[in-house]
Amino acid sequence: MNNGVFSPSNRPDLVPAGAFSYPVKDPLATRWFGFLLLPQFTLLAFSAALDPLRIANQLAQKPLYGWLVLSEDGAPVSSSSGIDISVHAALRDLPPEAYLFACSGNNGTKVASASVLSQLRHHVRFGGHAGGICTGAATLARAGLLDGKQFTLHWENQPGFIETFPQLAPSRHRFERDGTLLTCGGGAAATEMMISVIAEDYGEDFAIAVSDMCLNGPDISKRSEQRSSIAKAISSRNPRVLAALRAMYENIETPLHLEDLARSAGISRRQMERQFKQLLDEAPAQTYRNIRLDRARTLLMETDLSVMEVAMAAGFNSDSVFSRHFKSRYGETPYGHRGRTKDKTRP
Repeated sequence: MNNGVFSPSNRPDLVPAGAFSYPVKDPLATRWFGFLLLPQFTLLAFSAALDPLRIANQLAQKPLYGWLVLSEDGAPVSSSSGIDISVHAALRDLPPEAYLFACSGNNGTKVASASVLSQLRHHVRFGGHAGGICTGAATLARAGLLDGKQFTLHWENQPGFIETFPQLAPSRHRFERDGTLLTCGGGAAATEMMISVIAEDYGEDFAIAVSDMCLNGPDISKRSEQRSSIAKAISSRNPRVLAALRAMYENIETPLHLEDLARSAGISRRQMERQFKQLLDEAPAQTYRNIRLDRARTLLMETDLSVMEVAMAAGFNSDSVFSRHFKSRYGETPYGHRGRTKDKTRP
């Protein structure tokens, strides 16, 4: 390959200027990522994965990360939005030490050629690592690289993926890490995934600074589901579940009993529980509690209400019960969350 694009000294684009800096002491050797653009790849997902690396370099004013944009043959690739993107090199030129991400969009189970699949397998067989962005996991599956692995891809394409690969089960999380395998559903999840990589390399404080520059918020460790309960219910067109969810959102401070929720949806409690399990893979009580906890978290971040006042506004009459459920969902107590978010907003 052209050694110039793989040398930080020949890539001034790797360390752009910026108004804000965050010095990094004793940086590691530049860590390289290759982004293989497949036909009709999703531009948002690709840029959301690449830009945290650029921001990390900008903050540190050092080439902590390098990136190579690749196509099968070195020619520009057309994205799903019809914009052609030029690349640095062909896939065959990728060095084995670079981490390779397959980037695709719709038709992710079909777009990679036999040659691309062969080169992917070769890269991994000889010590390289590979991951998937948006529907990139479908290409990894076709290459036989996902057996026994935890992975994900965009929720819209999961049904078709499961039909094509019935032996593989993608998760509902926004991104997944299984050893060296990194996969995400695209969009903002690509940013979250790359920030998790940066946190691993340079610590949580630096990763939070990168996340803030992305306007992504400080919660860098959470791997939430790709879709909210209400979005999944809307796509299902299940009027009973939608009615129950609407009642949950409308009755947060004074939660309804499950029997009353079921009555508002025009079904029995048993029917409601069965439909929630089939559609959302969780009990209605859990969905309701998570909706209330999400409201509480928003109030902690955006108001000066005391923790107990927040608990009551979210329908929890016991501070200890509220704290236990909050920590289970978010990995920290409401007091810890309040303190951390307030510290970050102080001038």
